[in-house]
Amino acid sequence: MTHIIKVNKNANNDIEQVMLDDGQILDMDTAIELVDSGKIDGVNVGTAKNGRKFLRANPNDKKEDNLDYLPTFE
Repeated sequence: MTHIIKVNKNANNDIEQVMLDDGQILDMDTAIELVDSGKIDGVNVGTAKNGRKFLRANPNDKKEDNLDYLPTFE
């Protein structure tokens, strides 16, 4: 199973893309689909109050696992 290792954020600090440990770069819609189908480990799909889906790290005690703390790429 693959994991997210880096993120790409927009000017509003929202994550727009993720990089997997195999080097693949995915937009958020594709990443959400793969998480829903069980192909990306360590994250789950949440739904915001406005109905928008987003990714979040699975709960644990490690702050550095949070997607906002991952290294970024361009």
